[in-house]
Amino acid sequence: MRITKLSVIGAIACALLSSAASAQISDDVVKIGVLTDMNGPASTPSGQGSVTAAQMAVEDFGGSVLGKPISVIVGDHQLKPDIGAGLARRWYDVDQVDLIVDVPVSAVGLAVQNVANDRKRLFITHSTGAADFHGKFCSPYTMQWVFDTRALAVGTAQEVVKRGGDSWYFITDDIAFGHALERDASAVITKNGGKVLGAARPPFGTSDLSSFVLQAQASKAKIIGIAGGPPNNINEIKTAGEFGIFKGGQQMAALLALITDVDSMGLSTAQGLLLTTAFYWDMDDKTREWSKRYFARMKRMPTMWQAGVYSSVMVYLNAIKDSGTDEPLKVAAKMREKPIEDFFARNGKLREDGLMVHDLMLVQVKKPEESKYPWDYYQILARISGEDAFGPPDPACVLGKK
Repeated sequence: MRITKLSVIGAIACALLSSAASAQISDDVVKIGVLTDMNGPASTPSGQGSVTAAQMAVEDFGGSVLGKPISVIVGDHQLKPDIGAGLARRWYDVDQVDLIVDVPVSAVGLAVQNVANDRKRLFITHSTGAADFHGKFCSPYTMQWVFDTRALAVGTAQEVVKRGGDSWYFITDDIAFGHALERDASAVITKNGGKVLGAARPPFGTSDLSSFVLQAQASKAKIIGIAGGPPNNINEIKTAGEFGIFKGGQQMAALLALITDVDSMGLSTAQGLLLTTAFYWDMDDKTREWSKRYFARMKRMPTMWQAGVYSSVMVYLNAIKDSGTDEPLKVAAKMREKPIEDFFARNGKLREDGLMVHDLMLVQVKKPEESKYPWDYYQILARISGEDAFGPPDPACVLGKK
């Protein structure tokens, strides 16, 4: 009897020692770098909020994985690709960062992706929408977690056309991101029987957008599509309100707008705006529970980008735990094994091409009198499946092909 007990104890001890030996954490620490815009136009929807989301994930995970500490460091790329790439190189080469997250603005994100691929380290982008991340530039080291231009364009355009919004005029940021949004949305509109009547294309960061908004108003299109992001999108919506576009019966559909944009404009200005989002804090009990904890720290509700940072960091850390290593490709493979179902993602799945496919929502901004409490901004009009929104893998990506 005693020999049997000793044998069992010995077997358990050996198993524990074997597990410890097999756990491989480079440099005895898991280091996550939040590379973001801390002071520029993307700082409110990403910035410190993304840092806070990453820190919350590390804290909720317990602060360590496989017996090794987890640390979070922060960098400001100032929306400049050369600065972003330089910080990524230093982080991977000198600071031994295992994972970079966030990185608003596609040009910066693609520059960081090149570095990640070259250094064979992981990078998850949340606040960049270029489909090239999982298309022609796809990499086994890069993941796109929250959205891409096709998903937002399809989500908004398809659902709006279904609801009778069958004539469109675009105000498009004259940059690659804006053109991609317009292109993808136009294809969906025409496929579903709608018409695109034209487009005005202001330069990014234009201060006076009056002439472009007046062109859209004169088109008599039922829907004015805003194909771009801050700051143009906010100023275009404000200008449209001043010109009485909404009162005149036209609607505006933003192909990229965030809850912080709506908050800065106010419901009086943004009311009636249609948009697609990957996350809304007030959707259900799970979204509310996490968002209220986030609000306690940031004093505002999270954007889909910030919520996505938390989600991806938590999935990443669990993958390290389950695989027993922080070796990049093994962790990425483990992240693809299980469905992703958390407060952020519904019906989520990380594909071989690096795109995390999940459900989206078409929402409409409430009128001031419809809002019952702070940040009660959206009415959910439709749920959009990830398969419909994101579509099949891009043939330009060779990952996963035999």
